[in-house]
Amino acid sequence: MAAAPPLVSGVVVPKQPKWHGRLAARLIWLATNSMAATLRWHWVDNSGVLENGGKEPVIFCLWHNRLALSLILFRRYVQARQPHRRMAALVSASRDGGMLARVLELFGVDPVRGSSSRRGSQALRELVSAAGQGRDLAITPDGPRGPCYVVQEGIISLAQLTGRPIVPACFELSWKWRVKSWDRFQVPVPFARCTVHLGPALTVPREAEGPAREVCRRELEQRMMAITFD
Repeated sequence: MAAAPPLVSGVVVPKQPKWHGRLAARLIWLATNSMAATLRWHWVDNSGVLENGGKEPVIFCLWHNRLALSLILFRRYVQARQPHRRMAALVSASRDGGMLARVLELFGVDPVRGSSSRRGSQALRELVSAAGQGRDLAITPDGPRGPCYVVQEGIISLAQLTGRPIVPACFELSWKWRVKSWDRFQVPVPFARCTVHLGPALTVPREAEGPAREVCRRELEQRMMAITFD
């Protein structure tokens, strides 16, 4: 998944995966499901919007290095309680993004292709449209290139345009591998304990501009870091 794009970008046709990309997507889907079945799950929900049967669609905010279990979290926590809920997630328009988009489709999630550098305005419009159709949204606010654990402004724009609250989400693994990438991507080890944290939701006022938007961005970053345990 990618960070929410800014409001301007040229028209770009997303790259589609070739046969080996589709095969890799299927293998990732199988491996993720098999891994998740071995984990010991624990949930800490302080969002204030999903408890007591809350049905309002939201924007889930998850760090890029926690993507490995992101789709499992939605299925196990949100859809387990409200099976009718569906999600749309932002994915890069690159060829690698095409493979990840196929993974999302296998999990029943609608991929929206775009990033801060490619197809940004189109992707933003598609996300707003998906929100209007009642779908939850998912964004990695520091992806796809970082800096790690820095919230970019795109998710603030998305929250303003949709009126949806942002729900900070993160998970803590007792055992994991760390990939040597810019975000030290986390891969769960079988039979690890996975503690999922949902932080207090943040609503961005539609009229917020300039300094007020920056206050919201910093507040979201602080709420994300409060539930981030490496």
